[in-house]
Amino acid sequence: MKIAATIARYLLGLMFLVFGSNDFLHFIPMGPMPPGTAGEFAGILTATHYYYVVGAIMVVSGILFLVNRFVPLALVLLAPVLVNILLFHILMQPKGVAMGALATVLWFLVAYRVRSAFYGLFQQRVQD
Repeated sequence: MKIAATIARYLLGLMFLVFGSNDFLHFIPMGPMPPGTAGEFAGILTATHYYYVVGAIMVVSGILFLVNRFVPLALVLLAPVLVNILLFHILMQPKGVAMGALATVLWFLVAYRVRSAFYGLFQQRVQD
């Protein structure tokens, strides 16, 4: 399990470093906007520069995964990004859901490896 989690961490790191950097450097051609509501949503994210914030979170998380430092923080930062990727593809553009699903599986593999960092979140009550 340790080897699988390490491979998953490196894959997540590379994936989010590359795709997050692409939000700034545009080295991967993206093609035309998708049709319908998916295109409108993507256009709004682009027009408001929201993609830069998401890209920065992806780059920071990717670097943290690759250098194996603050991995629980990287997981926490990346969780809402993954939820939004999945929701976008499930609700608006189903054909691209495979990459988001793969990233989510990798996320859970890494999270399982560092699960002890999250034990405090699952306490029913905290002591005052």
